[in-house]
Amino acid sequence: MKKNRRKKEDHHIDESWLLPYADLLTLLVALFIVLFAMSEIDVKKYEELAAIFRSEFSSGDDGLMENPAPTPEIEPQEVEEEGEKPEEESDEGKTEHQNLQELQRKIDSYIQENNLTASLETNLSGEGLMISIKNDVSFNPGSAEVNPEGMEIATEISKLLYTDPPHQIVISGHTDNVPMNNAVFGSNWELSVMRAVNFMTLILENDQLDPAKFSAKGFGEHQPIVPNDSADNRAKNRRVEVLILPNYDITEHVD
Repeated sequence: MKKNRRKKEDHHIDESWLLPYADLLTLLVALFIVLFAMSEIDVKKYEELAAIFRSEFSSGDDGLMENPAPTPEIEPQEVEEEGEKPEEESDEGKTEHQNLQELQRKIDSYIQENNLTASLETNLSGEGLMISIKNDVSFNPGSAEVNPEGMEIATEISKLLYTDPPHQIVISGHTDNVPMNNAVFGSNWELSVMRAVNFMTLILENDQLDPAKFSAKGFGEHQPIVPNDSADNRAKNRRVEVLILPNYDITEHVD
């Protein structure tokens, strides 16, 4: 009996090695968590991952996590509120708005000095600075050829459109709702597009302007500014518009 008891005791496995092993695992876990925390992470995902580590290494022998490494605290990254704009961007928008206001004053002065208030007008909005020119002073009825008065207006406007830095310019043609069907144009679409293109071509005779910044559109009768219910209103809807797009967002600075 004594021999058998001694044999069993001889085969007993010494488990003291588990203590340093557990300490090593604990240090590794802490190291991985700290390294992970040093990177830019989502806080929620980090907490989930830390919980998995704790769960995995504490599920076996309780002694492995008797002295777990403290979980590093991570301050949530500041999230910019929706709609909030950086101060620098806001300052640029304010400066851009002031520049367009100054340009509007110059154009309005030209309109006043040349008694064109009945034919030209400007409007500054969040979309940009709009110059509206009645077709009756620029085109003959049913024609897309710019008349002499329109040529003079296009030349003067081209001088005012030069800015540093340059802006994107969109020129659009508009008609009333009277159907167009002559030997040259089969619809108001075609007429409005060609009027915009021809007016833009005259403006681009100014070598200081960059043609890559310009585009032309035709809307036909589909964007009236007033109802087409009288001769006066139809005359208002027949127009060419020159839109100077802002280089920065100016919506918050427009009244």
